[in-house]
Amino acid sequence: GEETKCPTSSPCPSKREICQSPGTNLAWKSQPNPAAPPLPQSPKEQFWGENEKHGAARPEKGRGGEEEEIGTRGRGGSSGAKFRISLGLPVGAVINCADNTGAKNLYIISVKGIKGRLNRLPAAGVGDMVMATVKKGKPELRKKVHPAVVIRQRKSYRRKDGVFLYFEDNAGVIVNNKGEMKGSAITGPVAKECADLWPRIASNAGSIA
Repeated sequence: GEETKCPTSSPCPSKREICQSPGTNLAWKSQPNPAAPPLPQSPKEQFWGENEKHGAARPEKGRGGEEEEIGTRGRGGSSGAKFRISLGLPVGAVINCADNTGAKNLYIISVKGIKGRLNRLPAAGVGDMVMATVKKGKPELRKKVHPAVVIRQRKSYRRKDGVFLYFEDNAGVIVNNKGEMKGSAITGPVAKECADLWPRIASNAGSIA
């Protein structure tokens, strides 16, 4: 039961371990060496080590063992989406404005978070933030660029449970840069993917589909 050091005169291969000679019943056991230098940390470990001192939470690891960054990259808020959504509203699309701000429609001029590729039009889907102008509505809203969030699309998309969903029209609501609605009411349903990403829109939604 008691641990004895190796009786052989030759030094052990590692100072951190107790070796096993032919005449003993000792198993290999790791012993910490206080004089050994600490193992070098990767840049990511150094980053989280410094930030955890200030109360930052380390992201959870995904199925592949890599840390998942939630809500930091991707198109608008769609980086937090649980499944990829088919994009049915490219730049130049005109969608209905479903809030009570006085705007009738929204003309998409750009999609937030799209990095782009040669000859490819940036496109938006449900839950994406876009930059849009008002083509029909109150004069004080026209000829200005507004952030907006797409809440419905006619292009069908697949949910994780296998259901394909599409709406009767393409619609969006005007918001600010923080995702807070400019209006106070929404006409028609709001897609669940959009409501999960934008809580201020979900609180004003009449129904969530």
